[in-house]
Amino acid sequence: MTIKNVNSLSHISSIQPLSVAKAPSAETSCAQDTTGTSSCCSQSAPCQANNEAPAASNPDHERQEWKVVGMDCPACAKKVENAVIKIEGVVSAKVLFATEKLVVQLQSPATHEQIEQTCVAAGFQLTSVHSTPDKSEKSKGSLFTDNIQIISIALGMIVAALLKSWSPQASQWLFTLTCVLGLIPILKSAYQLTRSGTPFAIETLMSVAALGALYLGETAEAAMVLLLFLIGERLEAFAASRARSGVQALMALVPESAIKIIDNQRVTIAASELQLDDVIEVSPGSRLPADGQLLDDTVSVDESALTGESLPVEKQKGDNVMAGSIVVDRVVRFKAISKQGENAIDRILHLIEEAESRKAPLERFLDKFSRWYTPLMMVVALLVVITPPLLFAQPWETWVYRGLALLLIACPCALVISTPAAITSGLATAAKRGALIKGGAALEQLGKVEVMAFDKTGTLTQGKPTVTDVIGLDNLTQDELLSLAGAIETGSNHPLAKSLLLKAQQQGVILAEATDKQTLAGVGVQGKVQGQIIRISSPSKLSEALTPSVNTTVQQLEDQGKTVVVVTRQPEQQAASVIGIIAWQDTLRSDAKQALSALNKLGIQAIMLTGDNPRSAEAISKKLSSDNKPMDFQASLLPKDKVTFIEKLAQQSHVAMVGDGINDAPAMKAANVSVAMGSGTDVALETADSAITHNRLTELAVMIELSQATLTNIRQNVTIALGLKAVFLVTSLLGITGLWVAVLADSGATALVTANALRLLRFKPKNID
Repeated sequence: MTIKNVNSLSHISSIQPLSVAKAPSAETSCAQDTTGTSSCCSQSAPCQANNEAPAASNPDHERQEWKVVGMDCPACAKKVENAVIKIEGVVSAKVLFATEKLVVQLQSPATHEQIEQTCVAAGFQLTSVHSTPDKSEKSKGSLFTDNIQIISIALGMIVAALLKSWSPQASQWLFTLTCVLGLIPILKSAYQLTRSGTPFAIETLMSVAALGALYLGETAEAAMVLLLFLIGERLEAFAASRARSGVQALMALVPESAIKIIDNQRVTIAASELQLDDVIEVSPGSRLPADGQLLDDTVSVDESALTGESLPVEKQKGDNVMAGSIVVDRVVRFKAISKQGENAIDRILHLIEEAESRKAPLERFLDKFSRWYTPLMMVVALLVVITPPLLFAQPWETWVYRGLALLLIACPCALVISTPAAITSGLATAAKRGALIKGGAALEQLGKVEVMAFDKTGTLTQGKPTVTDVIGLDNLTQDELLSLAGAIETGSNHPLAKSLLLKAQQQGVILAEATDKQTLAGVGVQGKVQGQIIRISSPSKLSEALTPSVNTTVQQLEDQGKTVVVVTRQPEQQAASVIGIIAWQDTLRSDAKQALSALNKLGIQAIMLTGDNPRSAEAISKKLSSDNKPMDFQASLLPKDKVTFIEKLAQQSHVAMVGDGINDAPAMKAANVSVAMGSGTDVALETADSAITHNRLTELAVMIELSQATLTNIRQNVTIALGLKAVFLVTSLLGITGLWVAVLADSGATALVTANALRLLRFKPKNID
């Protein structure tokens, strides 16, 4: 599909932001906003509004946060939520598995202790979110102590197996004792989870299967079922910790202490005690404990952990530096510019936490699926047990055994974890590369992109236009023209206005005094100077006809890719006349052409949207040509025109919008998925589904590749999970495989899909070096 330039509207000087009502998204559905995944073998609590943490806290409610200790997999998050939401006085409860945080809205502070006790009863400990792990305690754990239950059961089974040759009865009793002792904590956990609102947990299924096997006299198999289950749980815990390692590494970037300068003395304090405007000192090799403004002249800073940029960047006095960055070459001082919990690292973690509630459509489906699937399969297993003996006089022992095997095979652990495991790995990989993707839904949408629309200024270009031509007419000198034009632009935040004022300052021009300044939407800006109306506008919006010589000059400048405006002067009760021409040119980003080439290799069409005139846009598009084909563009667009164009384009193709400014936000919202440049405005960053923190355009193609790889990984995982279940379901019903194979199939499938998802942590793009 080729998109040609058809519009001819103008965009010049300051433009008022366009307000767009934010329509409710499907992502706000109750099914989606539950955090993490459903318990992998559980039926979630009924979907209700108060089971979701509100975006904004009710002033009448108290918000409390704890760190949850002991979560092994995303299913644990749902177990904690189900337990806490039932407490009287709790309005909402949400567990953010990636950051191991429990967020609760309370009506009464008296429930604090009850919440902690409830979580302990469900098998989880709560600690303060500001507490730091005790390194000495961490080091106490070992392979033996962490796996004592598995090792004990394995040793008991080995001894029982060796005894079988000499005393089969003693062997059977030892198998039984080993199974019962190992099953006690699982039975206790199943009971606690049932009381806290998760009756169909995997612990419940395991307890039923193990007790059933013991009842049938299959003691060795009962012990094997228990051992394989515990090994599978350990593998899941390991996989979850690996998937969470990227977030934990991010949290560890902020040092625990800081050197604060008080009365010219160095004082070491906790980083959490820093306040706004505190002066801190950072030595080479140390990280910033807060976002800071550089007080010294220059310094080299390593921001690779935050942006993925491998080379240190030079910072000048007054520049802002993100928390977690490493000072490279000298001792420097900064002024703290972030409050506790609001530095760059905290903001990234907040985005990751928000991402957990933005699930991919497939993940939302699997969550709903698991709610009725497990209870249904328990009913099917019961029918398998009772139907053949009652209707066909089959032996009860045979069909009880097969029903138990069916119950274990039907456990949806592998299926439910297949999507979140892949998405968590994909999001973590993107974050390591400096791309923040706000959830599985955005990650999935990126993989479907067919057309990518780019804002020009600040996205394809550096966003720092410089004045290249100041041409005075009607006997006006260059300085006089700058004085009049600068008077009108004073106070404007538009990049063109700022660069014009900088040009006037550099040339020592004294600006005139202007009154009645106003923005003419879609036309330009005007004001009164010494009783005369001075107007700056696009050449295409002039009511006066340009002389041939002026028109030729304008065309020549626009053909060079420059943004051109015409300055007119209108004395009272007289016609306006052209008194000057001013032109700007922005510098293309160094990697813009490479980024577009990489997108082209992926089969994605790129199109530039700009408020510039068609000739200037065409000149830029030629510079961005790929395979001798100029980049498609739409020129002379107002913000509302960008929205209209994106909406029409989205009806034909899956569209991504890349932008950086306030005026890009409406169009970004209209696209199927959006990407904000990290240097952009807060509005653009909040509106976008993802952001590139280091402003490297080449990362766009990497994000697309990563999204496609994640979708492929999810399809592989679902195939593995369903395929293994289908095979062993048939073999178990036919009596070919037994209980221990059923557990092996379930645990094996869970381990396989998790291991497959972890491959995304080593993702390498194909189209970018």
